[in-house]
Amino acid sequence: MSVKNIMIVGVGGQGTLLTSRILGNLAVGGGYDVKLSEVHGMAQRGGSVVTFVRYGDQVAEPIVEAGQADVLIAFERLEALRYLHFLKEDGVVIVNDWRIDPITVVTGAAQYPEGVLDTLQAARKTIVVEAMKTARELGAPKAFNVVVLGAAAHYMGFEKEDWLKVIEETVPPKTVEVNRKAFEAGYLL
Repeated sequence: MSVKNIMIVGVGGQGTLLTSRILGNLAVGGGYDVKLSEVHGMAQRGGSVVTFVRYGDQVAEPIVEAGQADVLIAFERLEALRYLHFLKEDGVVIVNDWRIDPITVVTGAAQYPEGVLDTLQAARKTIVVEAMKTARELGAPKAFNVVVLGAAAHYMGFEKEDWLKVIEETVPPKTVEVNRKAFEAGYLL
C-alpha cells in the first residue's frame, strides 16, 4: 500500500488528539507502519490543533506537506478552510458543521468568513456532518468527534468492526458505549 495521509484539525478541547490516537492504533493493528505528529499550538486556549496520521507499508516521516493529504478531517468549519491547502486535488474534506469564533473574531479584530462550507464544496469533495446535533441526540455532545470519525471512516480502507474494536480499546472505559454509538451514527451518514 502506498502511504495514506490523513490530517485532523480542530480547536483545543475538541478531541483531535484522541481521534488521531484511534486512527493510529487502527493502522498499527492493520499491520502498517504508522507515523503521527501533533501540533498543539494554543490548544489549551481554544487555538488550532493539527495532527497528521500517515500509514502504509513504509512511512519515512510524520509530517504531511501541503497538497499531499488524502483526507482532511475538520471538527470546525474555519479550521477546514484554514488547512484546505494541505489536501490533494482529489482528496476529501469531512467537516463538522460547527462554528467556534477565534479570539480575533471575539475581540472584533476580524470577522468570521461568510460561506465557509460553500467555499470548501467548490474547492474539493466535501462531506458536511452535523456531528454536534447527532451527538446531542445520543445524549453525549462530547462524542461529536467520533461522529465525524465515523463519517470519515469510509475513506480510509478499514473495516467497520476494526474501527469499533480500536475505539473500545482506546477511549476511556466509561465512554466505550457512547463512543461506539457515536461512530455508528457517523458511519451511517
